[in-house]
Amino acid sequence: MRLRNKPWAKDFMAEHPDVLIMEPESKKGRWAEEFGNDAPIHIEVGTGKGQFVIGMALANPTVNYIGIEHFDNVIVSALEKAIENEKPANLRLLRFNGEELESVFDKAEIDRVYLNFSDPWPKVRHEKRRLTHERFLKKYRDVLKSGGEIHFKTDNRSLFEYSLVSLTNYGMKLQSVSLDLHANMPEDNILTEYEEKFSSKGQPIYRLEASFQNN
Repeated sequence: MRLRNKPWAKDFMAEHPDVLIMEPESKKGRWAEEFGNDAPIHIEVGTGKGQFVIGMALANPTVNYIGIEHFDNVIVSALEKAIENEKPANLRLLRFNGEELESVFDKAEIDRVYLNFSDPWPKVRHEKRRLTHERFLKKYRDVLKSGGEIHFKTDNRSLFEYSLVSLTNYGMKLQSVSLDLHANMPEDNILTEYEEKFSSKGQPIYRLEASFQNN
């Protein structure tokens, strides 16, 4: 998907430091201080235009949420949406590469990681780019607290099957595995933009939860 250039994005982001953190490395080990409380911290890697993470922040005010997105032209849309929703106090947005989690979060600083409709990278030579590859699982384990969880949703069956194997081989405990999430929709399910699009076309949505053991 080609991203539309938004030359005004950087200046606009800089005008809202209370929501979008321009230098997240400076917050490493101090995210509780940033939020001003000791509530659990959940992050979404690849937050896109922010519908999910903002919806979660609004629905769960006793949890702190951080949306992470690599591209200015995308994260700025999430920022606009946050502003439209009066900037939830328990929400922060970060513009940086999710491969660099350890530079932004300290060990055991995070309670949960959300991975929603990640790029499937279907070619074998791109396997290491998949967000459920063991290379990324190690990063999540480093920043998650003991028993910390990954919640994963996708429309891509091949990626889902790959992820089931990858997480299991890494020693994670799987729970709440669904091959058709919308067939029995949980009341607390917050839809992403992609989820709305694919489910409206009859595409099943795959979901799982997995926890690290003894990390």
